[in-house]
Formats: sequence, structure tokens, C-alpha cells
Amino acid sequence: GGSADIVLNCRHRDLAAVPHDIPRDVSSVDLSFNLIGQINRKDFGFFSKLRLLFLNWNKIAHIDDGSFIGLAALSTLGMGANELTSLTGNLFQGLSNLTTLDIGQNKIQFIDASAFQFLTSLQTVMLDLNQLQHVSDIQPILQLPHLQNLSIGQNLFHSFQTKDLLLNMSSSLKVLDVADNKLEIFSITTPIFPHLQLIDISRCGRSASLKWDIPDKTLLKNITQLYFSFTSLPFKDMQKVLQSLDSLMHLTLNYMERWIKNGLLDTVCSIPTLKKLDLSYNSFPNISAKLVNCSQLTELDLSSTLMTEVFPGSIQSMKRLRYLNLQDNMLSKVPYDIRGLSSLEILDLSSNYVIELGCGNFLNTTRLTELNLSNNRIAKLDSCAFENLEDLKVLDLSNNLLSTFGGAFKTGLQKLEFLHLSNNFVSVLEQGDFEALGSVKYLDVVSNDINRVTQEAFDGMNHLETLNVKLPLQFEIDFSGLHQLKNVPTYFFMAMNNLEEFTAVNVFVSAPDPTTFLSNFKLKNVTIQQTGLTEFDPYLFWPIPNLQSLDLSRNKLRSLDFLAQADLSVLSWLKLSENELTVINETVFRSLPALTYLDLLGNPFTCDCSNVGFIQWVISNNQTQVVNAYQYTCSFPLAKQGSKLLDFDIQSCWMEVNFLCFISSTCLVVLTLLTSFIYHFLRWQLTYGFYLFLAFLYDSKKRKKEAPNCYDAFISYNVRDEAWVYQEMLPVLEGEQGWRLCLHHRDFQP
Repeated sequence: GGSADIVLNCRHRDLAAVPHDIPRDVSSVDLSFNLIGQINRKDFGFFSKLRLLFLNWNKIAHIDDGSFIGLAALSTLGMGANELTSLTGNLFQGLSNLTTLDIGQNKIQFIDASAFQFLTSLQTVMLDLNQLQHVSDIQPILQLPHLQNLSIGQNLFHSFQTKDLLLNMSSSLKVLDVADNKLEIFSITTPIFPHLQLIDISRCGRSASLKWDIPDKTLLKNITQLYFSFTSLPFKDMQKVLQSLDSLMHLTLNYMERWIKNGLLDTVCSIPTLKKLDLSYNSFPNISAKLVNCSQLTELDLSSTLMTEVFPGSIQSMKRLRYLNLQDNMLSKVPYDIRGLSSLEILDLSSNYVIELGCGNFLNTTRLTELNLSNNRIAKLDSCAFENLEDLKVLDLSNNLLSTFGGAFKTGLQKLEFLHLSNNFVSVLEQGDFEALGSVKYLDVVSNDINRVTQEAFDGMNHLETLNVKLPLQFEIDFSGLHQLKNVPTYFFMAMNNLEEFTAVNVFVSAPDPTTFLSNFKLKNVTIQQTGLTEFDPYLFWPIPNLQSLDLSRNKLRSLDFLAQADLSVLSWLKLSENELTVINETVFRSLPALTYLDLLGNPFTCDCSNVGFIQWVISNNQTQVVNAYQYTCSFPLAKQGSKLLDFDIQSCWMEVNFLCFISSTCLVVLTLLTSFIYHFLRWQLTYGFYLFLAFLYDSKKRKKEAPNCYDAFISYNVRDEAWVYQEMLPVLEGEQGWRLCLHHRDFQP
């Protein structure tokens, strides 16, 4: 798919139904390992770009007819490990482009004759682990025009006979898997499988002897692969079967030691076309001695056979052998015969008891490209151990007892690209250890025993792209400053111009220097974990604009503001789980236009209105998959602790704003009405009151400025009362009471 493909991963979410908010332009949906009980017609609607749909490991017992009618582009449908009991006629309607269908591990007992009529492009069908009883049940499948692979293992078939299949035309089937059935007879007597290349009849007829009935060997003329593991076919019948396969190239005989002890490998080795032989899981330590005549082989698997040695001369005649697997045995040394296998390209000696590697172990295996020696007891490497392996590209020496590399990487191995040395006992990585490994792209030297790494330890590794190394907490003088990563970047990574992947776990105690990646502009994947940092300098990421994947999980980040300035325009994968982020500013993600995957699991989110924007963004954005979003839990406030972030009612935030708006608008309306009422009915009273108030203010102001009063009272009277005023009132008020009166005619000045 293209870079803009939207992939939705909803595995292990305890979902009881198909989510309703799946983006319309999604290309892949994985709903495996949930609790979905049925598929309704409206669940998937129209997803024009959906190519992959996985519904495995649910509890689906019913699917509405036409449920997939809108998935015209679907190429793979996985519904294994569910509760389906039948396949109805219109179940797969609309899936004309489907090429792979997995409905294994259900309880299917019935298949409608027209169930597969819409699947005109189908190539692979997995129907194993069901409850089909009759071979006629699969007849609709065999009529598919492009069918190539059919798996019907572990059903309830007691016989597989082509005479029970009434086909109008021959099938295009190439691979037939009927393993793990209680077959009593396997019979091909009609030419309905002219293209059949592989038959897997392993573990069939274990309770009783299996009868193989294919009288005309031309019906098997194209059979190139046969899987015959743990099959109870009588010995002589087994010989006849093998002798009748004129094109057999690949034979698997697991758990067949009883027949091997009787000499079955003599018959096997006489098959001139045989190229690949798998004899793994046969508990027969001397099995190699039976292979002396198998000189035609190009691939041989002898893993898990309890071998303590490879019988001398048993495989040295296999001059065409390209692949040899001796994994999981009890070999204490590299078998002598291997040095003569000049065509050998891949050798697996892992999980044995090999103690040391000497100079002659791989003397003539000059074409070897992959060598796996992991999980042995190798304590010693000779400097010349790999000197002849000029084409070797992959070398795995992990999980051994090496305390030194013995100079083995100072010469030769010019084409080596992948070197695995993890979990050994080397304590010092020093200058020259890897000086001949100029082509190595991947180096893994992770070990708990490394206590010193010199500055020049990785000199000469000019093409190194991925380096995994576990640095000690206490650094030697050679690495002064590394624990603070202020000086290391300037010399440690400067020469690694092709570095594409960088991982640092529990390395940075303080903030990494902004120049750390100054010379590593090809970096695509960066992981920095367990730093204790609350934020990163955005300039750290400026030299690496091609960064596609960034893992900053298990730190103590409290803000993502640095991402807005980091200029990561092509970043598509971002993991920020297990930090201390409480509030997410969703606008940060606008600066990451290519982001399609975001993981924030394990952060102590605050479930209040401060996260409303982020919650809305998670639910509504169609580009970025926020993985496990429905599992994000609240840590604050305490009342919300343990609840789900996406369950927070964002409407409550809008209700507060709406209520304030309602109160404000109501008050404004009431005020307007009240003002209008007062103006209309009481404006003159208000005017009068206003002037009285002004007078009061004026009077108060004047009273403070004027001198004290000269009179106690002012008397105004009529001329007719003048005699009474002078004769009666004045004597009493002025004479007896002592008042000072202001009389109109007496005291007014002209």
C-alpha cells in the first residue's frame, strides 16, 4: 500500500460490536481478539479502500447476508477462531476481489452450495479446525476458477475420495492440506487435480492404518511436495507411494523414526528428483548414517533429532547442498563433513553444545552466506575461524560464552552485513575489535557484562546503520562524558553517515546535546527511553528531517510543545507512552502532517475541560490512529480516577459556556425592558428627583463654604400683623428666649 494508507488496529479491546467510527478511507482493519458476537449488515457499510479485514478470535456466531457487500476492494478476510456453524448463500456477496479467506477454527458443519459463487478471485481458503464430515462439502470451493490453496485439516473427514466430488471441470488447486483428520482412505482416482503440487497428509489415520489409493501414478505427475509426518501408512505402502512420485522435490518426514529405522531413507535417497528433505523431530541419533546415498539433495533439515555427532562421510557427498539445519541437537563440535560442502550457503548450528571454533571448521564452505551458531557454549574463537567465508552476510554468535573475540573480526568477512554478538561475556569493546567489518549494517553487542567501551571501538564500521549496545552505568575514562552525552555525539556518531536506526535506553541522564545527530541525516528510526527528561530540545531533531519513527516512551515528558518546533514533516509513527502527560495540546499534531500512528498509553491524563480539544481530535481525525485510545484512563481529578478519558462528557464543558451565555442574554433583555418601562412612565419623576439631587449636592457644597448664621429665624409678615409682631412676639422670643430674629422691614438693608 501507499504511504497514506490508514491502518486501524483494534486488537484486544474487549469490543462487543464493530465500532461505528471507523474512517471511511481505511485500508486495513484488525478487530481480532475481541468479544464481537455477530456482524450486522450496517456494520461495515461502504469502505471503498478496505483491502484487509481481520475478525479472528472473536465470538462471531452469525453474519447477516450481504454484510460485506460494500467492501469491493477487500482482498483478505480473516474470520478464524469464531463460532460460525454454517456458510449461507449470500454471506460473501460483493467480495469479487477477495483472494484469501480464513474461516478456520470455527464450528462449520454446513456450506451452502452457492456460498462461494461471488468469490471469483479467491485463491486461498483456510477451513481447518471445523466440523465438516463429507468431502462433498468442499465441492463449491473446488469449483472456484482461481483456487490454488485449500486447507481442510482437523475436520471430521473419515475419507477423502475424488469419486465423491462431482465436478464439471478440473480444479486449479495446487496445494491440498488434509492433515490431522481421521482418514481411513485417501483416494485420487479421477483426473480432477491436474495442477496439484503439494499434499499434506500429516498425522492422518493415527488410530488405524491409512489406505493410500492412487492406482494411476500419472494423476500425481505434478506432485513436487509431500508432507508425511506422523502418518500411519504401512511401511510397504509408504515405499510404493514414494516410488510412484516421479516429480517429488520436497519431502517432509517428521516423527517417522519407526519407518526410518526400517530403512525408509534408502527408498527416499533413490528418488532422483528429490532436492529438499526435512527429517526434523525424528528421535533417531544415528539418522545421519542413513543419508550416505542422498547426494542429490540441496536442502537438508536434521534439527531436533537428538544427534550427538554427524556420522563421518554421511553428508560429504552432498556437493549440491545449499541449506543444512542441525539446530537443537547435542553436537559438541562443528561436524567434520561440513568443511567439504563447497555449495553450502546457509548453515544453522544453533542450540547445540559446540565449545570452540577452529581454523579448519569452514575450510571449503566459501559460498556460505548465513551462519547461525547462537545458543552454544563457544568460549574460544580462533582469529582464523572465519577467514575463508568471503561471502558471509549474516553471522549469529549470540548467547555463547565468549569473553574475547580473539581477533576473528580483524580480517576477512568483507561482505558481512549482520552480526549478532549479544549475551556473551566480553567485558571490553576496544579499538580494532571490528576493524575489518566495513560492510556491516547491523551490529548487536548487547550484554550485561560490558564495563568498558573505548572511543575507537567501532572504527572501520563505515556502513553501520543499526547499533545495539548496552552501555555500563559507570563509564571508564575512555568514554568520559558519555553518560551526559555532551561530547560523545561529536566523535561517536560523526562517522556514521549511513545510520538509519538509533536506540538509547537508560543512557541519557541529562538532555542530549542538540548536535547529537548532526551527521546522521539519514536517520529514520529513533528511540530514546528512560531518560528522566521532562522535555526535549526541538533543535535535536532539526538535522534529521527524514525521521519516520520516534519512540520517546518511558520518560517523564510533561509537555509536547517541543514537537511543534521540531520540523518533523515526514514523521508517521510516534510513541509517547508511559510519560507524565496530563493535558495534551492537540494543535501540536498539526505540525506533524504525516502522522498516522500515535501511542499515548500509560499517561496520567486529566479528565476535565482542558483536554476537550484533544478528545475531540482523537474521535474526529481520520488520518492518525491513536492506538489504544479507548483504554486511556483518568488520573485527575480524583473523582474521575480510573475512568476512561474518551468517556468524559465534553458536553458538560459546552453546557457551562451555554449557561453563562443564557444568563448574560437574559439579564440584557430584562435591563432593556426595565429601562424602556421607566423612561415611558416615570421620566418626569426621575427628572425632578435628578434636579433635587443636584440641589442637595449644591446646597451641601455651599454650606461648607459660608460663614456661620447671623439670625435664628426669618420672620415675614403682613402689614396688618406688624403691631402684633412688635408688641407680642418680639418681647417673648428676643427678650425672654434670647433669639435673634430677622424682620422684614427692620433688618433688610436697602
